[in-house]
This record gives sequence, C-alpha cells and structure tokens, in this order.
Amino acid sequence: MELHASTHEDIVHAANIVRRGGLVAFPTETVYGLGADASNGQAVTRIFAAKGRPADHPLIVHLSAADEMARWARDIPDAAWVLAERLWPGPLTLILKRAAGVLDAVTGGQDTIGLRVPDHPVALALLKAFGSGIAAPPANRFGRVSPTCAAHVRAELGDAVDYVIDGGSCQVGLESTILDLSGSLPRVLRPGAVTADLLARILGEPLGTRAGNQPRVSGSMASHYAPDTPLRLIEAHAIETAAQSFLIIGQSIAVLSMRQLVSHHPDCRWITMPANPREYGQLLYARLREVDTWGCRWILVEQPPALAEWEAVHDRLKRSASIRGVEGIAS
Repeated sequence: MELHASTHEDIVHAANIVRRGGLVAFPTETVYGLGADASNGQAVTRIFAAKGRPADHPLIVHLSAADEMARWARDIPDAAWVLAERLWPGPLTLILKRAAGVLDAVTGGQDTIGLRVPDHPVALALLKAFGSGIAAPPANRFGRVSPTCAAHVRAELGDAVDYVIDGGSCQVGLESTILDLSGSLPRVLRPGAVTADLLARILGEPLGTRAGNQPRVSGSMASHYAPDTPLRLIEAHAIETAAQSFLIIGQSIAVLSMRQLVSHHPDCRWITMPANPREYGQLLYARLREVDTWGCRWILVEQPPALAEWEAVHDRLKRSASIRGVEGIAS
C-alpha cells in the first residue's frame, strides 16, 4: 500500500493505477471508497477479493458528471435528470436500468446499476483524470464499519490496496442515500444525508415504499457497519441504568451517549456524542472504530431521537447492533 496526499501529481498517478487495473482508495464526502475501473472485470473482481464481499452484492459506479449516466444506464427517467441537476455532486445514488455492456460483476447480476457523482474535490479530480466510471464500495472489510479517513483504510485493508489518497476526514460520514428509479415509483432503499422528504419535494410526488422485489443494493444486509465489539442500542431514558447494570455484573463497557459522563467507574469509558444529526453522522464511524480498540466487553449506544432527520443514523446503528444475535433495544 502507498499512502499519499491529494496533490495533482498524486491524483494523476492514482488514475494511472486504476487504468492499469489497480485498486485505489480515495475520499468522498460520505466515506472512503475502494475504487477500480468499472469496465475492467479483473479489476472489479479484486474489489470483491480485498473486501471479502459476496459476488452478488452490487457496486456503485462513481461518475465525474451527470452527463455520463447514459454510458452506464438506459431508459433514464426524467426524474433522474431532475435530481442530478439539483443534488449532484452529492450523497445520492440513483438506481437505474443498466446499459448494455455493463459488467455483471458491477451489478451483482441484476438489470439495474447504482450511479452517483461524489461531492469531494479529490474524488472528482480522480474521476476526471481517469475519464470513466470507477466502481467504489467503502474501503473496508465487508460488513464492518466504513472508513472515514485514510488511516481507517490502512488499518482495515493494508496491502490489499495499491494506493490510498489521503483527503482528510469525510464531511458527511455516512454512506449515500440510495433512491431506486428503476420501477414505477421512486423509493428510498437506503437512507442517507439526502432525506426522503427532500426527494419527494423535488420530484413533486410521494415516494413508494420498499417491497420484496426491490433491487439488491449496498448496505442493505441486516448486519452491516458492525464493530468487532458487540453493540447494544439503549433507549435514551435507560442509558444510565443500563450502564450500571452491565458494570454491576463485571462487564466493561464503552458508552456513546448525547448526555455528559454520568459514571466514573474504571470499567466504563464514555463518549459524549453531538445532539445534531449531521454532526453525529459525521463522527459515528470514527467513534465506533475508536471504542472498538478499547477492549471493552460491550458498546452501549443511546438511541437517538425518533425523528426523520435521524433516519440514516438509526439505520446504521440498527445494522451495527444486529451482529451475533445482539440485535435490539434494551429498555
């Protein structure tokens, strides 16, 4: 692995590595992506091998501009162009019917493809220097906490990546909203910083609900974004009681809460999280990675408010807590 800053020379060199079939990790506004030439089957296969990713789990193709959609998708609805004009570059992925020639490895064998234009100067510079689509899931082991800085990529993937561009910490911190436009009604398949309410207002129509026949998309498994340490979600009113309950039985804990430290017990390590959903989302993965190194028996996370603006955070926390039968909310 080579780790470099985001100078023009670094970006040009990274684009050449992608052109030769290599893997390059790069920053976006959401999380760091593990990028490969989306038209090179062998390069795309390397993504799956590096991540331990199931072969039927589709990838998102990153573009430098909306007018490149026609290279990767067909029968593009007017809604896609409207949203691209309003929200790209930005943390929104559109699911569209795939164009002829798009690799099965990219789409997970489906007739749909996920496309987005990232809102990060390094990502856009890399895409422009490369000149075509870059398939890029999060640069982590499959199902684990997504990386939001270059150090996370290095710790997670090591020499499985040929080159890492260090563009600092990600400003959004949670993966993009995924909107399915391949069916009769637009529907959100993964919540993110672009809310369903905003999408409905831009489109001037209500969004459909998720259904059993929806396309498979990134981050849709019940267990995802998970640290190695088991994580429990705790209702806000019960966080202090729950912390004491674990400590009484000799279980060391790390706590992520929006309230100030309430326990000075030596087996309790407490992080106060922001009360603003955007700030919380930006920090969440970095904090989960941090507490995962502490050697605690459990991570306890205070359940955020049940409000629409917290939907993406709720989604990631629920999936983080579902590993190894630890799913659920204690009260």
